[in-house]
Amino acid sequence: MTQTYTAVSGHTSRRHNRWIQRAAGVACMGLIANLQYAWTLFVVPMDARHHWGQAAIQLAFSIFVVIETWLVPVEGWMVDKFGPRPVVIGGSMCASLGWVLDAYAPSLPVLYVAAVISGIGAGCVYGTCVGTTLKWFPDKRGLAAGLTASGFGAGAALTVIPISRMIQSSGYEHAFVFFGVLQGVCILLLATLLVRPKPPAHAVGVKRIVATKTDYTTKQMVRSPLFWVMYAMFVCVAAGGIIATAQIGPIAKEFGFAAMPVSVMSITLPLLAMTLSVNNLCNGFTRPMCGFISDRIGRENTMFTRYRRRCGAAWANVLRP
Repeated sequence: MTQTYTAVSGHTSRRHNRWIQRAAGVACMGLIANLQYAWTLFVVPMDARHHWGQAAIQLAFSIFVVIETWLVPVEGWMVDKFGPRPVVIGGSMCASLGWVLDAYAPSLPVLYVAAVISGIGAGCVYGTCVGTTLKWFPDKRGLAAGLTASGFGAGAALTVIPISRMIQSSGYEHAFVFFGVLQGVCILLLATLLVRPKPPAHAVGVKRIVATKTDYTTKQMVRSPLFWVMYAMFVCVAAGGIIATAQIGPIAKEFGFAAMPVSVMSITLPLLAMTLSVNNLCNGFTRPMCGFISDRIGRENTMFTRYRRRCGAAWANVLRP
């Protein structure tokens, strides 16, 4: 059973300040996000260089997503055993190595190996940062998870435009290497700040906040219908978004929309870059907002607010442990 602690009075090191932990986690998430949200910018240039076919290139993205998500339980076990810092440091190295391999991949098998390495890196950073912030903020779990995840959603919005411009000016290989190394180094430095929460030595009777009435073991969790309902919900929600994220670049170029100039608030950008930036910003903004609301009215009520009268009661019975 994982223990989480409330803040206690008295002196604590700056590294053990939970707000610094949250900021470091958000920054790491923003830096790792381009592995997923900027991939679409590289597909057409990569195909133009090697003529592998866009479907074959996009298979690398599918491999990346599978590795990124399905290995998170293993990476979470590693965090519990070794702490968040070594796992995120390892993730930063894998992320950088994956991008460098993407830049110089001479064949599809090498591209697929790079996808595996990148997926391991992204999963290490994502799973560690979200899990660690939940331990630091047991009293604001929804908001804490939402803010940390918002880094992953909105972080790419800051770099999509520079990546797009670098691809146009210097080639996709240079963009892969530059941003891969830059992001990997920044994540590695931020990882040195990450620690698990622990009660100070002088603390007496530190209170543990109970988020649920029952703590499940891993075996109990996978046997619970609640777990599989939530798992199916994640798959259904994520599938459409990831498909759109991966294909929006090739679709825009196919129809000739990618380079179309668009002006928003006196800023003129190519349509593809503007679309990706707006999508990532909205993707990031809604995560802490929904997390904050769920802390106030409950998780089920937040998910089913619009449809509560029709099917909320029935689904609430399924979701209730």
